[in-house]
Amino acid sequence: MKLRDFLIGVATGLAAAVIIKEASEKVSPFVPAGQVIENIKKEFKKDAPIDGSWIFMKTEDYTNGIITIPVYRGGISRMHEGDMQTFEFAADARSGVVVELTEV
Repeated sequence: MKLRDFLIGVATGLAAAVIIKEASEKVSPFVPAGQVIENIKKEFKKDAPIDGSWIFMKTEDYTNGIITIPVYRGGISRMHEGDMQTFEFAADARSGVVVELTEV
């Protein structure tokens, strides 16, 4: 086996790996969970400072009686007029839109 043939094989393998990685990132139908929580925090910060937030990185199914969609579950806590408020939410994993928000 010639060195030239070996190097061509290695280069081809690396190029294929890069192309597959880029294609798989574009195919993912979900908005990243980090982006979803940042958008939700930005909206909450308009009213009061945030004390803490969390989000599950894995999706789960949410049913409202009519449809079932994949959602991220999470929560936010903040001080509002001297009281601690805690909210839990479900955000659509495809668009990042909050589909359920409840105060705990």
